[in-house]
Amino acid sequence: MAILDVRNLKKIYTTRFGGNRVQALKNVSFTVDEGEYVAIMGESGSGKTTLLNALAALDKPTEGEIYLDGKSLTKLTEKEISSFRRENLGFVFQDFNLLDNFSVKDNIFLPLVLSGRSYAEMNLCVQPLAQKLGISDILEKFPYEISGGQKQRTAVARALITNPRLILADEPTGALDSAATDGLLKLFAKINGDGQTILMVTHSVKAASHAGRVLFIKDGEVFHQIYRGGGTDSDMYQKITDALTVISTGGGENE
Repeated sequence: MAILDVRNLKKIYTTRFGGNRVQALKNVSFTVDEGEYVAIMGESGSGKTTLLNALAALDKPTEGEIYLDGKSLTKLTEKEISSFRRENLGFVFQDFNLLDNFSVKDNIFLPLVLSGRSYAEMNLCVQPLAQKLGISDILEKFPYEISGGQKQRTAVARALITNPRLILADEPTGALDSAATDGLLKLFAKINGDGQTILMVTHSVKAASHAGRVLFIKDGEVFHQIYRGGGTDSDMYQKITDALTVISTGGGENE
């Protein structure tokens, strides 16, 4: 069953000076099933960041529709968008977006605070999640006292604390070293194995190779996609590498 349904999405920007029109998204359509782990890849300027902003309800498309659980994101009012985003979407960013003057626990609590939950309820939510993500021993520390990998695990905990329908991850391994990247990708695989739907934008072939499906964006369109099938991460890595080579030479068919 599709949890996310993107239909004929177009986004046109008008530049401030000169009034030039730039089409960032041309005609993007795809679905994401509940429990899927999908990666989106594309060169800088391909439109993937614009797409992510539209999926996050941070920017409205010029044309087209986005449905999450059958509800149209494009028809939400400004008043409805914040609460809808908070209740249905979890975000993991490249630069963590943690507040340095908040402890790890308080950073994780933040979406629940904004939802008006009680401290007792929030505390009940955070303990099992922290244990699952391996950060129970750093909950009272501050972001400047922990490693990059621990910061990203904190960010993942904050994204999961509301039990979102969809996790949106924007270059989640971009600021991590090799060891922390491996740890985060194993964590994402575990979370997805527990049923969490994940959509990740990444430049990293290694990160994308852990997904079940990869969409390639080129010139504002979904140009190509590949599926893991029954293959390993290594098989998927090779598939992605081959696909990128074909796409760079102008080819590309859905597999």
